[in-house]
Amino acid sequence: MTSEKTSVEGTERSLASSFERYLQDKGKGRGGDGGNYRRNAARELERFAEWAAGDRGRDDWPGIVPDDADREPTFGDLDERVFREYARHLAGDRGLKQNTVQTYYRYISAWCGWCVNEGYLEAHYAQRASAMAPLPEDDGRKPGDQQAWTSKQRHAFTRYVDQQARNAIEEYTTLPEGTDPLDKQRARYAALKAARDRALVFVLAYTAVRVGELLRDPDDPRRRGVRWEDLSLDDGSMDVYRKKQQWDAASLPEPVISPLKSYRQLLNPPTDRWPVFPTFDQRTLADLINTELSNRGEQPAAIDDRREEYARDFLLALEADIRPPSITTDGARSILRRLTESAAIDVDHPKHEYLAPHGGRRGMGEVLVRAFGYTVAARYLDNSEEMVRERYSHIEAGELGDIATEALDEIDMDLE
Repeated sequence: MTSEKTSVEGTERSLASSFERYLQDKGKGRGGDGGNYRRNAARELERFAEWAAGDRGRDDWPGIVPDDADREPTFGDLDERVFREYARHLAGDRGLKQNTVQTYYRYISAWCGWCVNEGYLEAHYAQRASAMAPLPEDDGRKPGDQQAWTSKQRHAFTRYVDQQARNAIEEYTTLPEGTDPLDKQRARYAALKAARDRALVFVLAYTAVRVGELLRDPDDPRRRGVRWEDLSLDDGSMDVYRKKQQWDAASLPEPVISPLKSYRQLLNPPTDRWPVFPTFDQRTLADLINTELSNRGEQPAAIDDRREEYARDFLLALEADIRPPSITTDGARSILRRLTESAAIDVDHPKHEYLAPHGGRRGMGEVLVRAFGYTVAARYLDNSEEMVRERYSHIEAGELGDIATEALDEIDMDLE
């Protein structure tokens, strides 16, 4: 990149002229039109453009365009002093929390870095120390550990996957007589996948079990993912290998039981040693079937013929009792990304653009602390009460604030 290219392509362009192209690069789906990151970044870029133009409702802020110029802000108006002033604006003028200020600035900083790569700017001004100096210091909290599904998100997410599963199961179970066998298999496969995804979301949403306790960890052979033999649906419990390196029972609350029972009935696993959440990855299943059937003495040509009889290798694995591995924790994150996107759940978070697994656990922690206090929540979350109090200290702070407000109101009434 040359400075001449920057001056030609950058200085005379308005800031807003770059936004759509940037958002397309960062967006998801065909044409880059989707994704939570795109939606949130678009909001912050619009605010930045308004601020740069002096249109943010402040009489004492004229914007970054020189007084004698009648035009929109351009890249030629940007330097590290502009970003320093914007950091100061975020940190002070809007009264935002520390993490929120950092998050909003990161959206603008990411765009600035993209502009450098595209030749609109000659330097990443937003990342210079002087530009970032007004930002509040990191308070030590890890944004990725702070996501918690809200009640609204939990309701919308579980309702969505429930309806998807119901539709897929109904389509499969109401196929007319004489349906082509392969078409029937495809419908069953779609129903199984939707039912598995529904069960996974419900378990993550309501049990507060750590995703690493629920699914397979390729680096830890002890964590092979829960199997049907680990579940007691009648008792509402599930044996999991806890973070503390021992097996323990976790609760299965009522909302989780029905999705699991429906899924198990549809799956009809050959044995209880089958994973509750098996992988549907085609390459993994193909390799597994070829290896297992070869070990059973079948020839390659015969194996190919058997696979041709099934619309999906997973259905052959079911029929032949070739037990697939559980999905991994990374696999679960991929599923949740896909489902969050298709459900159009709004997620405004600096690290996760989707409803992450740990967010379901933290969301249940919020519910339990507010409803039953720290002691009960600690038992359900399999944590010490001290740790739960630390992680959910904002709840106690809010409650103490309410108490203080009530006390002040009573004093004011007495004075009247």
